[in-house]
Amino acid sequence: MKELNRKIIFLGGKGGVGKSTSAASLAWKLAEEDNKTLLVSTDPAHNLGDIFGQSIGGRIKKVTSSLSALEIDPEIETTNYINSVKDNIKGTVHSGMMEEVHRQLDTAKASPGADEAALFDKLISIILEERKKYDKIIFDTAPTGHTIRLLSLPELMGVWIEGLLQKRRKTNENYTRLLNDGEPVEDPIYNVLRERQERFSKAREILLDPNMTGFIFVLNPERLPIAETKKAIKLLDQYKLNVKTLIVNKMLPEEAEGAFFAERKKHEKQYVDLIEETFSDKHLIYIPLLPQDIASKQHLELFSKHLGNGVSV
Repeated sequence: MKELNRKIIFLGGKGGVGKSTSAASLAWKLAEEDNKTLLVSTDPAHNLGDIFGQSIGGRIKKVTSSLSALEIDPEIETTNYINSVKDNIKGTVHSGMMEEVHRQLDTAKASPGADEAALFDKLISIILEERKKYDKIIFDTAPTGHTIRLLSLPELMGVWIEGLLQKRRKTNENYTRLLNDGEPVEDPIYNVLRERQERFSKAREILLDPNMTGFIFVLNPERLPIAETKKAIKLLDQYKLNVKTLIVNKMLPEEAEGAFFAERKKHEKQYVDLIEETFSDKHLIYIPLLPQDIASKQHLELFSKHLGNGVSV
């Protein structure tokens, strides 16, 4: 699987297809091969703690000597994000207005999109800073729609901030010409926006670099996951984020016997044929339905072996 050569790997997919299991198994495999690996969950329904049988939480925690994990808490990150905005506007707002501004910002914490913005900010920090400390970073993302919004934000936010910068630039030029005798105006807000634009631009550059970043989607041989995956890949293609590999999880094993399983296998084959037709240009890895939940390191090893033996079709 070529994606294993990438430094940063995102795993996405519909809820319930085995995305967290796939991400954890992939991280386990890479760590076992002596890569210093960081596994990051951006899915609010965190499963990493259950998979590894230990509490993970919002701080980077060692799982093995080569594997660390982190579960990003949107609520904590939203609070941190709002607090950073408060720090950024110190000295730019009249002291008599600060209380009202802080009240508005605290209200904004509950607004739609606030957690996404905060999560995006944390993701940018991990991509730009933690990548220097690790050989591999695996992102276990939230269900498909959330993943697409998250990955498209560097482009959208870059355009939005460029618009804000142009407005600030024009305002500063007018202020300089009319009220400041031609002397340049000190504008902390402009500087903050400029810094954020540079961070978004760098993150976007990394996400778009196919030698640095890989994208994998997980699906089951069923109608809805196939349709959702097809739609997601098409949307990500618009942002030049190309998914090259699919993990087809929970395939009925060949040794399954009986009339019921024979009928299910026939039903499954129709969807496997559809997957191979729909995603003929993708690398497909088939993972059998295992007899137990992935709830131990031994189970992770078993799952990760299937990743390593993936068949390209």
